Amino acid sequence: MTAILEFVRGKYNSLNPMEKRVANYILERPDDVIHYSITEFAEQCGTSETTIYRLCRKLGFNGYQDFKISLAREIGFPKREILKKGGSFEEFVKEIFKENLDLIEGTMELVETDKIKRAVDMILESRRILFFGVGRSSIIARDGSIRFALLGFPSSDYSDPHVQVMVGAGLTKDDLVIGISHSGVIKDIVKSMQVSHDAGAKTIAITSGINSPITKVVDLVLYCSAGKYMTGDLLTNRVGELVIMDILYKSTLFRLEDKLQSHLEDINRILEPKRS
Repeated sequence: MTAILEFVRGKYNSLNPMEKRVANYILERPDDVIHYSITEFAEQCGTSETTIYRLCRKLGFNGYQDFKISLAREIGFPKREILKKGGSFEEFVKEIFKENLDLIEGTMELVETDKIKRAVDMILESRRILFFGVGRSSIIARDGSIRFALLGFPSSDYSDPHVQVMVGAGLTKDDLVIGISHSGVIKDIVKSMQVSHDAGAKTIAITSGINSPITKVVDLVLYCSAGKYMTGDLLTNRVGELVIMDILYKSTLFRLEDKLQSHLEDINRILEPKRS
């Protein structure tokens, strides 16, 4: 059938007000929709499950599940017109560099030094550090876990939402959880951070979602640039989150450099044989 998002736009004027509310959410956040059950999606839109089902039928699908599967297929693959819009290949590569530089600059404008200092204080006060992320955010969680393990902090990362909740429920005030979510609205990671916070752990969110749900359930929020919107999670740029993680890591190292000098030298000596 016609590309789903274009079809939604084409049908938009024929929809009733509640259906338009659902359509607006689909057009603005298609990457989030594919993660929701029909009940969760209805809650996000402020509509009924019946409204969502009726819209899916109007769009030519058997129901919400059929619609969601088709939408996931559509947004999961980069479209040629998004990746390259004329010009030479050299210009295309330069444009990618520019996009990443813009993200870094945008993140720099959002970073608040006082919050970075507070985050480092929370790190230094913690017995162990846990990093939560689902999907592509799990890669950044793994990066953070490895970085702080190199500094000698007991750290680990979890990407399975069920395991996150089980681990989070057993945390205490001596633990710190850093959750990464680009949009800040995915229910799994929000729930994991809520459980960890309620258990008494210190919690930090790294997200580009200004005032998103994840920001409501943590002690501290570190914002990064979202960059320009692109359909499909494969195209969503995560440089902002990586920059924030790098800032946390190096700021902690800056605070502890004298104490960690011998530790880092030991690691360097141990790894030396692997470099030859």
